[in-house]
Amino acid sequence: MADLHAINDAINKRAGRKLLPSILVSLFLLGLIFGSITAAPLLFFALIWVVIMLGVRELAQAYRTGGIDLPAYVLMIAATVLLVATWNGKTQGLAVATGLTFPILMFTLLLISQKDFIKRSTSAVFITFYPAFLGGFILLLANHPDGPKRIFTLVALIACNDTFAYFAGVLIGKHKMAPSISPKKSWEGLIGGAIAVIIGGSFIFHYLYETTWVVGASIGLMTVVTATCGDLIESAIKRDLAIKDMSNLLPGHGGIMDRLDSALFTAPAVWFALELITRYL
Repeated sequence: MADLHAINDAINKRAGRKLLPSILVSLFLLGLIFGSITAAPLLFFALIWVVIMLGVRELAQAYRTGGIDLPAYVLMIAATVLLVATWNGKTQGLAVATGLTFPILMFTLLLISQKDFIKRSTSAVFITFYPAFLGGFILLLANHPDGPKRIFTLVALIACNDTFAYFAGVLIGKHKMAPSISPKKSWEGLIGGAIAVIIGGSFIFHYLYETTWVVGASIGLMTVVTATCGDLIESAIKRDLAIKDMSNLLPGHGGIMDRLDSALFTAPAVWFALELITRYL
């Protein structure tokens, strides 16, 4: 038992996270995701809405820590408009709502205060775009006749990448990939995640979508790029604002945005790939 505790402590120290709480939270989140999308699509929409609202609130608080004060309630209203429009109008709804919401958001901030307008307005547009616009593609995946299968594809690809990148990085990671942004990330972790998600993608697209394994492997490789970029960009935001985690809402993970970063960048790419497959393969 002492040896197990020692191994667990060593893993926690090297990864910078507590492993057991992280696993339990991940299982809980997976239960919510697949339970809601299976039971009723509207429940899944409600879940994503709550998650995005928490993400917007976290970002607003993080920006406030960095000296940029933004009204969280205004950002949450703008994000809600984008999500509702996306759910009801799909791609057209997302596009039109984005075109209308961003100018109105900027004008609203101008009415609230003219001080530091450029800094505040660009920050507000970024916060709305980051979790809400990109998160809209999660809703586009779900609001489809094959919604559960598409959400499973997104979650499985990200899980393959994140899980095996984590363990490969912890066990054999020596060469830092971006030490000034995310010191825990290594090239060994990237390669471990890539191998897993390429294999996983090959199986998923061969058996679920009846396409050649090359398509699945290519989408798996794409997931490595998008998930890694999402993680690094979120880390860069935290580094720039001098915070470790967006919040402590999720034990072993940090905040909602610490868990959502990979999905936000991967969802648009997976949606686009599935649209291509549906139309041309």
